Amino acid sequence: MHRTSVESSVIASLGYSADDRILEVEFRSGRIYQYFEVSAERHQRLMAAESIGRYFNKMIRDRYERRELEAEAE
Repeated sequence: MHRTSVESSVIASLGYSADDRILEVEFRSGRIYQYFEVSAERHQRLMAAESIGRYFNKMIRDRYERRELEAEAE
């Protein structure tokens, strides 16, 4: 999934698949998670948020089922 770099002290990049309703989050720590059943509207609001990290923590973290992906090879 293609991810876009974002301005956040905690999140490095975000990707979204509207067909699968999956939000992919790469944290600055290098860990990558997929969050399931995230609506396109929720993704748009995240991308438009004044603070992406704050919005993520309030509206996504711990609200959606998730899984951690294996680290990508560099």
